[in-house]
Amino acid sequence: MRILVLGSGAREHAIILALRGEDAGHELFAAPGNAGIAADAALVPSLDPNDPAAVSQYAIDENVDLVIVGPEAPLVAGVADALRERGIPVFGPGKTAAQLEGSKSFAKRIMEAAGVPTGRATRAHNRAELDAALDEYGAPYVVKADGLAAGKGVIVTEDRDAAVAHGESYLSGGAVLVEEFLSGPEVSLFFVSDGDHVLPLSPAQDFKRAHDGDAGPNTGGMGAYSPLPWLAGAFGGEEEFVALVTREVAEPVIRQMDAEGTPFIGLLYAGLILTESGVKVIEFNARFGDPETQVVLPRLVTPLSQLLMSAASGHLEDEPAPQFAEAAAVTVVLASEGYPEAPVTGRVIEGLEAAASIDGVHVAHAATVQRGDELVATGGRVLAVVALGNTFFEARDRAYRAIGEIRLEGSHHRTDIAADVADH
Repeated sequence: MRILVLGSGAREHAIILALRGEDAGHELFAAPGNAGIAADAALVPSLDPNDPAAVSQYAIDENVDLVIVGPEAPLVAGVADALRERGIPVFGPGKTAAQLEGSKSFAKRIMEAAGVPTGRATRAHNRAELDAALDEYGAPYVVKADGLAAGKGVIVTEDRDAAVAHGESYLSGGAVLVEEFLSGPEVSLFFVSDGDHVLPLSPAQDFKRAHDGDAGPNTGGMGAYSPLPWLAGAFGGEEEFVALVTREVAEPVIRQMDAEGTPFIGLLYAGLILTESGVKVIEFNARFGDPETQVVLPRLVTPLSQLLMSAASGHLEDEPAPQFAEAAAVTVVLASEGYPEAPVTGRVIEGLEAAASIDGVHVAHAATVQRGDELVATGGRVLAVVALGNTFFEARDRAYRAIGEIRLEGSHHRTDIAADVADH
């Protein structure tokens, strides 16, 4: 197939690597892509992934068989709608359905209508409403931007002043949500949907805080691992957990969206928390998660293109459950100095060949550009070092040996990714 992937991050690189790994002769294109993606797909840097008309015209002109939307911005911009109107298969929800991610208030309403378990929340439009909601729920305070915030719109803090400051920083652009604090381990679970049916992928856990021990500010994600061996203790195993979430979360939401005339076709990302009273939804995203995609897709045995095309064309019921290798996968994100508050960019990256030469390791590029003979960092999260192993001990050892080979002045990474499962 001729496949166009929209986006420029490590998530998109992971998708392209999975498609390339099928060895099916796909012709892969990426808009705009990055320096790492350039080795695995033809870049289309002039194509704006957020321009519905431009993306549709390019797909027609280049006889693209399938468009895969990576980040959230093109979805909220309505790129998938424009493609579907032109009869082009696209994996990604339309603009209205993408509000599951683009509007926290919309997502809460859908969950309530579908009977999906989630925490209580109050929408605040001004400082007075913000203060009242903080008083109602108490500490720890949870304040979320209602719209898109690149993974950094959430604060969880005991410090009321910090909660107020975070809320006020987003109130000028709209409302914020104040939610009750939910305690327990978190799980990310992806579902492929064709608007009527869903198929689950393998669960993962990511690490949002910038520093070891879950300290520091929220980020877009500093690492992840998959599968989750500790699910056996609470649910009897991964299969039982996935079946529960499919039945109680994904299927009701997909049915509700369809009933409202906004079918969800694409990747439903469920951010879950395992509380004492059961599994609850923290948030939904409308696309593959980053960095969880980097550890889920390398374990996927079922051809990714087959799954996504079946969803895009409305035939997911014909597909068997996706199969995964038993390997352990760990990814560690290398971030620029100052990330997430004020990342320093423009610095040279070295050592990638040595890192990738370690058994079971590959590097997904998140924010890189080639300038002459030099590879340069262009963003906050720069690289995702991914390692597979027979055990988590082996995968972690490989990932951290590889990241030790990479040189980027001032860079930082967490040293405790998947530490809790190292003996599995």
